[in-house]
Amino acid sequence: MGIPQFVLASASPARKRLLQSIGIEPTVCASNFDESQVQSRDPVLLVQVLAQRKAERVSPKFDSALVMGCDSVLAVNGQIHGKPANPQEAILRWQEMRGNIGDLLTGHVLIDTSKNRMLVKCQITKVYFANVSDREIEAYAATGEPLNCAGAFALEGKGSVLVEKIDGCHSNVIGLSLPLLRHMLADLGYGVTGFWN
Repeated sequence: MGIPQFVLASASPARKRLLQSIGIEPTVCASNFDESQVQSRDPVLLVQVLAQRKAERVSPKFDSALVMGCDSVLAVNGQIHGKPANPQEAILRWQEMRGNIGDLLTGHVLIDTSKNRMLVKCQITKVYFANVSDREIEAYAATGEPLNCAGAFALEGKGSVLVEKIDGCHSNVIGLSLPLLRHMLADLGYGVTGFWN
């Protein structure tokens, strides 16, 4: 059986680049789902429901496709953080995060529209933040990079120098766990190498 079209229900350039790095050229179809409709104090439930809503919004547009929805948050000291609204919020967030450990959670949903099957998973990676100075925090916020990222940092960008180490899946912190995706594809009867032809 051939590999269906792969649809990314996200406008995230980082997620698209991750897929391209493993030989998947996705069709990008942003869900434009209003994330404020979903509220939960449980970060695992939150990212899974948000990822599912995004995938479900896009999947009816495709008859035979694998539709991937993702959503990421950072949990630090029991607080759930998405993207900061402005540089000031990014600075305050970093002042709380520095020298601390956070959990970066990404919900992954894969819908096979031809088989009417859906998988819902969550990957968690521990992030150890450097004990950076106020000056470094302000300089990082001024770059604008943290405004586009759950947790106010980009591991694939300037934010990488502000992270001491991670424990778990590296690509998960960027927005999509590639090892988890390989397992999800296998569970639906596909091999990731099928995209390489």
